[in-house]
Amino acid sequence: MGSRLGDRGTGRPTLEAVAALAGVGRGTVSRVVNGAAGVSPRARSAVEHAIAELGYVPNRAARSLVTSKADAIALIIPETETRLASEPFFASIIRGVASELSDTELQLLLILVSTQRERERLAGFLDGRRVDGVLMVSVHADDPVAELVERTGLPAVLGGRRSEMEPLNYVDSDNLRGAWAAVRHLVGLGRQRVATITGPPDMEASGVRLEGYRRALEEAGLAVEAKLIAHGDFSEASGEQAMAELLEREPAVDAVFCASDLMAVGAMRALRRADRRIPQDVAVVGFDDSPVARHTEPPMTSVRQPSEEMGRAMARLLLEDIATPGRSHRQIILSTELVVRESA
Repeated sequence: MGSRLGDRGTGRPTLEAVAALAGVGRGTVSRVVNGAAGVSPRARSAVEHAIAELGYVPNRAARSLVTSKADAIALIIPETETRLASEPFFASIIRGVASELSDTELQLLLILVSTQRERERLAGFLDGRRVDGVLMVSVHADDPVAELVERTGLPAVLGGRRSEMEPLNYVDSDNLRGAWAAVRHLVGLGRQRVATITGPPDMEASGVRLEGYRRALEEAGLAVEAKLIAHGDFSEASGEQAMAELLEREPAVDAVFCASDLMAVGAMRALRRADRRIPQDVAVVGFDDSPVARHTEPPMTSVRQPSEEMGRAMARLLLEDIATPGRSHRQIILSTELVVRESA
């Protein structure tokens, strides 16, 4: 009996065994397992009872040949392992995506791509249709990985966007309003020489946060001066270097808005080295409201962007696109919030 009901040599119940117990054909069982239409309620109920009684588990590999589904999605991050480990933003995104997928049968594959060889390997992987869809964060304007994903035609959702004309579906934070609120807060504290440390110029989020900074100053009647703008790459080291440059160019700076918490941490280190008190001499605001913001000295005022919710929203959007191909282009913008602490 065991060899008749189970896979040869494994003892696992087979599709044929389920069909025999349910009193239906093999094709009916296959349609029920794959969620297809064309099965009567009575037959579906019989198959489901047989599956439960036998403990039948569908063979994922065999099912993928029938359904052309890989039962997996890729989360692509075009950064190095070092950057992935150092930036809390990525951990929040991964948690959000994993949380949204927890009730599905989809496997989540994390893929880091930072070299030409890795891009070539990724191209072959995606062309082989080994995943049903793609999520991607840390998107740069001319990133070849984003273009590669777009060419595959796979369902795809970006965290962030490459430009206002982004053709792929995306989920983003309200970077403009977040930056504007941060700088408006600094101006409201009476700060007159408000500087900013931006992110990489080839990332849309950097440009939009810089625009929010400019708008807030202009609305307050303050001039936007080039010497009060320094550039970083979202890393702690770049924030420290940029703050040192700002102090050298404009010693009277009394506030700084940093486009990431890690850059704000670096800026605070440079300020302490220059014997500037925070916030008495220079007020500091970051962006992300990551866990690091609560553990600086003093605790950091920061713009909270819902990174984990961004991951969940990205996954939801992708699941909808996989289930219903050809949906119209969609974008989701999540609200930000200024969280005031002692640094400003």
